[in-house]
Amino acid sequence: MKSPVQSSAPSPVARGSAAASSARSPRAPQRPSPYLSGAQTKALFANSLAARMERLSAEDMVSTDEAAALAGTSRVTINAWIAKGRAIGLTQTRRGFRLPRWQFEPQCWAALPALSQALGTVEGWALLAFLETPLGGLSGKTPRQAIEQGQLERVLALAGVEAS
Repeated sequence: MKSPVQSSAPSPVARGSAAASSARSPRAPQRPSPYLSGAQTKALFANSLAARMERLSAEDMVSTDEAAALAGTSRVTINAWIAKGRAIGLTQTRRGFRLPRWQFEPQCWAALPALSQALGTVEGWALLAFLETPLGGLSGKTPRQAIEQGQLERVLALAGVEAS
C-alpha cells in the first residue's frame, strides 16, 4: 500500500474539488493599478504648477516687503516667521515668497502658530491648502472661514486628525 506522503499528485477527489470550486466561484475582478502612468504623472505636475502660479498671482497675495509693511516689521522678520510656521509663505519659481494678505487679520494671525503645530508642518503650500480646502467636518466650510467665525478649536482638532 502506498503512503499518501509518497504521492506528489493530488488525489482525484482533491483535483475534482479544486476544479469544481474554481468553476463555481467567479473570477475576481481586476482592480485598476493604484499608480499613475508616466504621462499621467507629468500631466498632474503640469497642472499643479499652473495652479500654483495662478494662486501666487491672485489679488490677495503680497510680497515679503508688502507683508512687512502690513505687520509693521522687516522683511527679515517675515522670512524668520515663515521658517517657524508663524506666517504662510509660498515659495515661487524664482527667489522669495508670496504671502496671503488675509493671514494678517487678527483671528487668522493668532491661529497660525497653533495650526502649524497641529498640522506638524511649516511648509506654506501645505498650510494654505489646509486652510482653503472645504472640510466635511466643518459642514463644507474652509478652515479659514471657520477660524474667522470663531471655531479655532474645531479647526485645530481637525488639523490634528489630518496630521496623523
